[in-house]
Order: sequence, then structure tokens, then C-alpha cells
Amino acid sequence: MPGTPFEDLLCPALSELSSYTPVAGDYAVRLDANEAPELLSTAAKTRLAQACSGLAWERYPDATARVLRQALARYSGVSPEEILVGDGSDEIITMLLSAFSQPRDRADGALIMTTTPTFVMYRMSAKVRGQRVLEVPLDSAWDLAFESMLRGIELSPPNLIFIATPNNPTGNLVNRERLERLIEAAPRTLVVIDEAYIPYADRDQLDLYRRYENVAVMRTLSKIGFAALRVGWLIARPALTAELDKVRLPYNMNTPSQVLGALAVNELEPEIRRIVQYVVAERERVACALALLPGITVTPSAANFLWLRSERPAQTLFEGLQARGVLVRSFHQRGGRLAHQLRVTIGTRAENDRFLTCLRELT
Repeated sequence: MPGTPFEDLLCPALSELSSYTPVAGDYAVRLDANEAPELLSTAAKTRLAQACSGLAWERYPDATARVLRQALARYSGVSPEEILVGDGSDEIITMLLSAFSQPRDRADGALIMTTTPTFVMYRMSAKVRGQRVLEVPLDSAWDLAFESMLRGIELSPPNLIFIATPNNPTGNLVNRERLERLIEAAPRTLVVIDEAYIPYADRDQLDLYRRYENVAVMRTLSKIGFAALRVGWLIARPALTAELDKVRLPYNMNTPSQVLGALAVNELEPEIRRIVQYVVAERERVACALALLPGITVTPSAANFLWLRSERPAQTLFEGLQARGVLVRSFHQRGGRLAHQLRVTIGTRAENDRFLTCLRELT
């Protein structure tokens, strides 16, 4: 940060952070961002376009996102009062961090807990708000290290605990018993279960929300074919959503996202189911193909991507695939056990076959 304009006024944490910048460039196959493949039908695309044709472009959006919240509530099986919508899960995270910012006792700033590796925005968003972050490494099977997390809670109870399940980048659902024990061990902490990839899993954790007062659940449309809309939502007790709504920016959800998001989970719900079924079938096919390759180990996935370990350095495979026009996500720069890990989004059958062909050339 030395030499940066206003360096004496900027948040000190910025010096250790990097901006979130996806890899630029033209690639024949992009399997790096955990987006759904291009599978929306022509009829669905036409319906989306029709829904936008009558929008009042000169007017502000509905500040309460009433119709969207009603649609997401029905889709999630809860009441509209339990729904808080945001510009993707990222904004939900920032609202939670802003609201839960009061330090406990005489602590030096609010504390959040999460795992590592996991979704990077928990840590980044907390750091830029001057909050402390305790990242507990996942165990050797990429699951919750419960005893380590319990010691952290006992030493310094966090304001928030973020648990992604299925986890990004590992793809697995965390152990149910460990998660429930964690919730019970932190009754004065809000445990936020991030279910961004839950449509691809065979179970969710909504029953934990219904049973425990200290649980909230995050979900999104971004992974099931509607990433362009940036619609994320939190399921929480009405009293909590009312408080969180006070830190929400006015008109945070633009009108097209509200209208098309509601349309997606209402009229186009069969499209979502079809996309999910396609991706799950492809995920299993690709996982089986990878298991036959020498030096490749795949973690069982409940998401729309695969987490694979290579005996060869991940950087070598990443750059080899990149040179062949296939972009995946590598974590080699973080070192340690991640130096051999790649995350590969499930695309169309043709895209997946191209990836497999190129990877075979490199292994």
C-alpha cells in the first residue's frame, strides 16, 4: 500500500487483500466459475424477454421486493417475512457483517468464524470491515474439524459462523452430526448455512433452521441458470430479517432482477429442475471418467463442480488446459495441500468431453 493516495485513511486490511477478478480472455470452454451450462430452452428465453418488455424503466424498483420475496418464500417453503433478498449472496454476507458488528465484551472488534478452504467472500468482506476472522482448516476429508472449531468457540465466541454446505471449492456436504453439534455449541452465535449449491445435493439443512433459533440459511439463483440476475436470499426469523433490513441499501434489487427472479422460480421452475438433473448426470459421468485417469482422485460432490486432486502439480495441469482453450480453477498459489487441487465446473456434455480429452493428454 505504500505510495497509495490517502494511504493513511484506507482500511489497513486492503494491503493484504486482492480484488476479485476472474481470469480474462477467450476460451472455448470455461469451467471455472461454477455457473450452470447454457441449457435454458428457447421458450424460456422468449418468456424472460417478454417479461422485460413492459417494465417501467424510468421508475425505481420496488424497494421491498415484495413479489420476489413472495416467490422465493414459496420456492423455499417459508413465509415472505423470513426472506431477505440481496444482490447475490455477496450482498447478504455484507448485510450480516454490517449488522453483527458489535464486539463481544472487551474484544478488539467483532469476530467471525469459517472454514478453509471455503468461499473467499466471508473472509474478504469481514476484513474490509475491520473484523477479525478465524479460519479453521477442514480435516483431511475436507469436512468440518469440529474439535478445532469448538476450541475456537470456547476461546472467543464469534458473532457469526459461516458454513458452506455443499462447500466451495470442495463440493461436499459437511457431516450432518458435526454441523448440528456446532450449532448447539454456539447458542449465542448466528450460524449461517450457505446453501448456494443445494439444488444439486440430495438433502438440505432447512430443518436445522426450523429447529434452532441461531441458524439462518443463504441461497441463490446464480448456480442454477440465472447468474446474470444476481438474486440471493437469506432465510431467517422475521425479527432478524427486520433488523437486517435496516442495513440494506435502498433499491438494492433492480427491477429486471426482481421480475425475472420471480418468474424463474414460478413459471420456469421446470427449467430449473431440468438443468439440475442434466448437471447431476454429467457430474457423475465426468467423475467416473476422471477416476480412470492415473494420478487423479475426485472428492464425492454434491455441487455443480468437481474437486480433484492430481499427483502432478495443479499449476501444470491448469496451464496445460489453459493452453488448450479450457479454463478451470486452480488453487496452487495458496500452496500446501491445495497445490495439487483443481476445481472443475460441470458444463455441457460437449464441454465436459473437451475437458476430459485435454486432461488425458496431460496425465
